[in-house]
Amino acid sequence: MADKMNSYIGPDAIQSFVNRYHALRDYNDTSENLIKELILHCDRVENELRKESQRLVNSQINLANAANAQRELLQRVQLCEAREESAHDKTSKEMDKVRNHNPYVMVLIDGDGLVFQDTWIKQGLEGGKKAANALLSAVLEMFGDEDRDLQILVKVVANLSGLAKAMQRDGCIDNPSLLKDFTLGFTQAKATFDYVDVGFGKERADLKVKETARWHLRNHNCRHILLGISHDAGYAPFLDETVQNEATRQRISIIEGFATVPELVATKVGITKLGNGLFRDDKLFDKFPSSAPSQPTNAAVLTQVVGNAASRTASPAISASSSSQTRTPIISYADIVSSASPPPQITLPLARKPTQTASWRDKPQARAQSETHYMLIPPSTPDNWNPGARGFDKPIRVNTLILDVIKRRKDGDKLCNNHYLRGPCAKKDICPFAHEYKISDEEMKAVAVLARQNPCSSGQFCELDDCIYGHHCPSIRDGICQHPFCKFPEEAHPPGTTFKNQYITANLLN
Repeated sequence: MADKMNSYIGPDAIQSFVNRYHALRDYNDTSENLIKELILHCDRVENELRKESQRLVNSQINLANAANAQRELLQRVQLCEAREESAHDKTSKEMDKVRNHNPYVMVLIDGDGLVFQDTWIKQGLEGGKKAANALLSAVLEMFGDEDRDLQILVKVVANLSGLAKAMQRDGCIDNPSLLKDFTLGFTQAKATFDYVDVGFGKERADLKVKETARWHLRNHNCRHILLGISHDAGYAPFLDETVQNEATRQRISIIEGFATVPELVATKVGITKLGNGLFRDDKLFDKFPSSAPSQPTNAAVLTQVVGNAASRTASPAISASSSSQTRTPIISYADIVSSASPPPQITLPLARKPTQTASWRDKPQARAQSETHYMLIPPSTPDNWNPGARGFDKPIRVNTLILDVIKRRKDGDKLCNNHYLRGPCAKKDICPFAHEYKISDEEMKAVAVLARQNPCSSGQFCELDDCIYGHHCPSIRDGICQHPFCKFPEEAHPPGTTFKNQYITANLLN
């Protein structure tokens, strides 16, 4: 009975077991959760490690591929460099071959200023051949040692009509045909020699020399260019523009006849004398001026007005010189023009001064007052603008009072330009303008000035020496086109010109 009492467990003991059981269960749950969390953490770490390992493997593969690509690219670059070097060597050899193939020296002579010696020209055809051979020998002596295959090309350009008349007035030839025969002989002497007659026209010879020189400078097989331009300062801007580096400067030389003008010396282009007495070393002079001026015919005055003089502005160099010799001057068209009794006359850069009468010398005040009524139209030419191939129209010295009178003529009283400036009007029966008016020399100049306010349909391509129309705008004063209804297009004005005619662009559509 006592044993049974001892084995009896009270309620507190059971509760203790329950509590202990709950504690043990909580512990087991906590332990199980910890193990689960550890397993999950290990799984995540393992996955990240696996990804990083794969990324490392991929990076190693990419690095290997990049190394291979770099190696291939380097090989390609080396191959391209080798090919480029080979092509460069081949091109250099081809260029050297081109340079050495048909090498030549170009001789360009402005024949209006650099004139052959009289002894050659007086021999006519044979003299031309001898002069050509002498020029060839002189150039070969200068360059012949450089290349045995060196060709010599010669082009002489001149206004033969004007040059022949100038040489007649100088007295070095009696017959203009001698100069023509000389040029034929010069051209016939060698296949590469040409003596070209460019005819009358302002700066035609200059333009041909400049453009031909530019063309040959672009040719690699042109070893050197000799320019016979020592007489003309107008070539200085061309040389300054063309000679941009020392290599080009070494390819150009100036042939000296008479002393080279300072403007060309300042360009620092080499100057050389060719041959012994090949060219004149002095200018042509007018040794036989007319003893007294004669009254010109309308045809002579007309020729003077529209600029159909015998020689262009820059050719050839003529100056009056007193002479004790007595000789009947050879009458020519140029003599008729130049002997027209002043005033007025067209003022040209190299024209002879007009003969003045004693009455004008005795009355300087009266002369000064009269001069105020005259003006040149156009008054000047821009220094840095060339209107085109034909160049500038020669200025006309006109009496402004008479010009205003001619301008005020209206309708049928207007004078016919064609009739008075070109000859009888072919449409006189139906022409609405006046033809019977007896015109004076001064009025004819005024008509010529007004005619030039109408643009020539051929513009700067006009080849008519006696064209009465304008080839550039004559109404420019101080950079402003003064004509309120100017008919010339914008390109017939210097760059930067301002216009009183607000519709000037409409001229481009005509």
